[in-house]
Amino acid sequence: MESTQLNPTPDPARQERAKQYARISRRMMLFELFFGFAYLLLWLTSGLALSARGAILEVTPNPWLQVALYAALFGGLYFVINLPLDYYDSFVLPHRFDQSTQSLRQWLADQARSLLVGIPIALVLLEVVYAILRAAPTTWWLWVGLVLLVFNVLAANLAPVLIAPLFYRFEPLQETHPDLSERLSGLAARSHTRIRGVFKIDMSRRTKAANAALMGLGSSRRMVIGDTLINEFSGDEIETVMAHELGHQVHSDIPLGIVVSTLVTLVGLFLADRVLQLGLAGLGLSSPADVGAMPLLALAISVYGLLTSPLENAFSRWREVRADQYALQLTGKGRAYASALVRLADQNLAEADPERWVEWLLYSHPPLSKRIAMAVAADAPAPGSHGEA
Repeated sequence: MESTQLNPTPDPARQERAKQYARISRRMMLFELFFGFAYLLLWLTSGLALSARGAILEVTPNPWLQVALYAALFGGLYFVINLPLDYYDSFVLPHRFDQSTQSLRQWLADQARSLLVGIPIALVLLEVVYAILRAAPTTWWLWVGLVLLVFNVLAANLAPVLIAPLFYRFEPLQETHPDLSERLSGLAARSHTRIRGVFKIDMSRRTKAANAALMGLGSSRRMVIGDTLINEFSGDEIETVMAHELGHQVHSDIPLGIVVSTLVTLVGLFLADRVLQLGLAGLGLSSPADVGAMPLLALAISVYGLLTSPLENAFSRWREVRADQYALQLTGKGRAYASALVRLADQNLAEADPERWVEWLLYSHPPLSKRIAMAVAADAPAPGSHGEA
C-alpha cells in the first residue's frame, strides 16, 4: 500500500524558505508594476508619445505600418529596459532558492522562443484592434471584445498542439509508465472526460517544481504531467492531483473562465474607450485610432486590470475549491490528496499559509494550508466510527 501521512503538514524549514521567496517575489512584482506605470506615464507626460508618432508619420502614411513601427518602438524599448528585472525575477531568484535547473543559455533560448511566438501573435492582435478602431471608432470596444473571445477559444484549442511543444518535449506516458497511464485514463473515463492521451513533459529541464494539467478543448484535450511530479509523487497522489484537474473539466471551468474573462474585458475596453475620448484632446489627437494614443490605451487597460485582479482571483479561488471537492469525491483519497498538497508546498517552495491580504489580492488558488485541511477532513472518520487499526 502506498504510504501517506494522516495529518500532513509542510516542512517548517521549507516553509520559512518559502516565505522568504514569496516576500522577495512580491517586492519584485510591486517594483515591476511601479516601473511599468512609470514607463507609461513617461511616454504620456514627456511628449515622447507624440514625438514617436511624428517620426513614424514621416516614415510612412500606411496605417498598418504605423501601428507596427509604433508598437516596435513603444514595446521594444520597454522590453530592453525591463530585461534586467526579468532576468533577476525569472533566472537569478529561482536559482538563489534552488528552484531552477536552467542554464543561462537555456534561459536565453526560452526568451528567444517566447519572442518568436509572442511578437507575431501580439502584432496581429494589435493590428486587428487598430483596424477596428479605424472602422468603428465609437463601438470598437465591443468588436474587439468579440475578437478576443474567438482568439481565447482558438488559443485554448491550439496551445497544447502548436505552442507548448516549442518549450517542452511531450512523450506518451504509456511508453515509460504504462500502469500509471492506464490508471489516469481510467480516471478520465470515470469522470466522463474524453482525452487524446496522457503525456509526460520534461519540466525538470527548467525547474524542480511539480505540476500537472488538463490542456486543450474538445479534440485537443489531453492530460499533461511534469516528470518532476512523476518522479517524486506516489501513484495515489498523482491520481488525486489529476482528479483536481478533471474537476475543472467537469465543472466547465475553461469555457466558463473564457466567458467571464470576456465580460470583464468588455467592461475594461468600454472604460478604456471613455479614457481615450477624454484624453485625446490633452494629447493633441483627434481620433482613438491614432497610434499616438497607444500609451494612453495601454495605461487605461493596465489600471483596469490591476483593479479587477482581486475579483478575478476570488472567482478563480471559488472554482479551485470546487475542483478540490470533486477530486476528493472522485477518488475518495483525502489522505493521499493532503499528502500530495504537502509535497507541492515543499517541492515548489510555495507559501502554504500566507497573510490574509496576500491571499485576497494575489492568490488565484486557496492557500495550500486550507486545501490540506479540507483533504484531511474529507478522510477523517465520521464521529462515533472506528478508524483503521
